[in-house]
Amino acid sequence: MTRLTLRIDFDDSRHLGHGKIKLLELIDRNGSIASAARDMEMSYRRAWLLVDEVNKMFDSPAVATKLGGRGGGLAALTMFGRSLVQLYRGMEADALHAFARRIAELENKLAPETAAGPHEPRRSGKASQ
Repeated sequence: MTRLTLRIDFDDSRHLGHGKIKLLELIDRNGSIASAARDMEMSYRRAWLLVDEVNKMFDSPAVATKLGGRGGGLAALTMFGRSLVQLYRGMEADALHAFARRIAELENKLAPETAAGPHEPRRSGKASQ
């Protein structure tokens, strides 16, 4: 299935995209950064760094954490974190709607996949100079 992903690049090299949003959604569902990291097949450290990056990117944190004891720490989205996910998913849906016709045009021009994988790039037959 074709999908459209969105990445927002802010002026100062900060960016927000589908990976960070997916991580926030998994934290919201699982209540844990470690569990969300496992679901995304990434290290806890990488997930923690991404959460820290998102928390520092805006004037309000997206994730609140609580140090844990025996069972580990807890994490939850803040009200701002939930609104951030909703804003991003809304922009993504708007973009998909706006570009649906053009995406369909591109899909219609895709070469068929083979059993070995996607079609090899076509060569023009002219030697490269």
